[in-house]
Amino acid sequence: MSTVIDARGLSCPQPVINAKRALESDDSIVVIVDNRTAVENVSRMAASMGCAVDVDEKGDGIYLSIRRHSGGPPTSQAAPIGCGTGTASGPTVMAFASDTMGCGNDELGGVLMRSLVHTVGEADDKPDVMVFYNTGVKLAVTGSPVLDDLRLIASKGTRILVCGTCLKFFNLTESLAVGNVSNMYEIKELLFSAGRLVRP
Repeated sequence: MSTVIDARGLSCPQPVINAKRALESDDSIVVIVDNRTAVENVSRMAASMGCAVDVDEKGDGIYLSIRRHSGGPPTSQAAPIGCGTGTASGPTVMAFASDTMGCGNDELGGVLMRSLVHTVGEADDKPDVMVFYNTGVKLAVTGSPVLDDLRLIASKGTRILVCGTCLKFFNLTESLAVGNVSNMYEIKELLFSAGRLVRP
């Protein structure tokens, strides 16, 4: 019988953390959540651990039945991420903590950030993952001056992850226009596993 994890009402990233802990000792679990963001976050974590996920929406919540594939990667080993230029020891991760580049003048910083993202889009070498948090999430929402460039980068294989807590703080959750809503657990895992970390 599968272990049941009731994560309804828990804030991000607690559903992911609880599910991961359960998967470290059980090959089959059921996680109950109450929102689509939690479904996406838990599903991505489970996939990275070599698990299959079945989703069943019921009246009292969304049930994720998670089971490990035979021969899947062990719990301590992350699945490969993206298809960019990371080293053998980990992916190349670009972390955007602001919608401007550098310190000093915000107007100039905005110009520099637009130039940087456009340049990344035009370059042959792409990061495996782009992570956006704090005011950096404003780059991935409707009306962003770099939205077309980010969509181009994503179309070439770069994963784009955007902090859900930050989107909520700025009332931008419904304005996300590129990438996937992420959580601090996933962001921490990426930052710690990066073979090369770039922070503009």
